[in-house]
Formats: sequence, structure tokens, C-alpha cells
Amino acid sequence: MVQIPVNLAVEDQLSEAVLRKILHYSKRPYVVGTCYNRGGFGYLKKTIAGFNNAAKGTPFIVLTDLDAAECPPSLIRDWLPRRKHPNLVFRVAVREVESWLLADGNGLSKYLLIRKELIPQDVDTLSDPKQTLVNLARKSRYREIKNAIVPRMYSTAKQGPDYNGKLLPFVSNNWNVTNAMKNSISLKKAVESLIAFQPIYRKGNVN
Repeated sequence: MVQIPVNLAVEDQLSEAVLRKILHYSKRPYVVGTCYNRGGFGYLKKTIAGFNNAAKGTPFIVLTDLDAAECPPSLIRDWLPRRKHPNLVFRVAVREVESWLLADGNGLSKYLLIRKELIPQDVDTLSDPKQTLVNLARKSRYREIKNAIVPRMYSTAKQGPDYNGKLLPFVSNNWNVTNAMKNSISLKKAVESLIAFQPIYRKGNVN
């Protein structure tokens, strides 16, 4: 099977873990080279034109959050007004990558040790998925998880001191992509795009 070399560009560690899990789930022979993870959407927005140009040689997969933007197409047009190269896969989590984690209500409820009924099903309509996840963690019977994900009392932080440290294992070991796709259209489209992706190589650049 011919390998598909790709570079990744994401907002943070959690997004990287989610994207790598999806790549594995796709069962395509992706081989990840460099992952550009500089912390936040600002870097991605500033560098997207460069990624688009570099995709002529090695395909790029970019994942960012929709956040306050109107919709994924409008965000993509804003960030990349010029023509997108076919080798650039640009996916947008609605509204944050946390919504994709919430989409696997069964897995997340077991991990947090909370009732599944507490987890919303219409995750793509949530205005603040991260806050929703943090609030669910407040109800966890696992003190270690609660202390890691929930901000400390009187803190102005939006997340706890070891937020990623506790969610990364969930993504790697517990998050069920098949189940999550049933509750998130944006995740379903992202997964399907990576399953169907066929890079275009210049002559002499096929591995």
C-alpha cells in the first residue's frame, strides 16, 4: 500500500491528538511528518497561505475551531481567499474540538463517571463546548479528573491546571470516533474527507 505523507497544523495538543486519532481511524496509510502546533488559531490563520503553498509538495491537514465565526465556509474564505490547493485538507470543528469529544456521550460519561443523560447530543449547536465539558467535569465522582479539568476556585482560567493531561488519554484510549460521528456533522464530514482524500503529486514526488 502506497504511503501518504502528510504534515499537520493544529491549534493545540488536544486538537493534534484528535486529528491523529481520526487519521488512524480512517485506515488510510497516512504517515505524519511535521505537526505545526504553536498554540492557538492566530498562528494558523497567519500561516495558512504558506501551508497551502507547501501542500504542492507534501499534503497538509489543517484543523481549527470555528469559535465565533459564522460557519466553516466563511472561515475558510476569510483565512484563504485565494484558491485552495487540492492537497490542503482544511477542516473546522464546530464550534470547538471539545464538541467532537462530547459527541461520544457514552465514552465521555464513563470516563468522567457521570450520567450519560447530562451530556448534550446536539453538540454542533453548543456556543461554548469547552465550558460545557468543564461543567460536566465538575459533576465527576473522580476527584483527580475534577481537579485537573475544572479551574481552581477564584481562578480566572477557563480550564483546570491539567486540562490536556486528563483529556489526552481519553482521546487516545476511550474516544469512539464511530459513536461521535453520529452526533456531530462537522466531525463526520472531517472523517469522510480524510477517508476519501487523494493527494495529487508532481512528477517525481511520489513515495
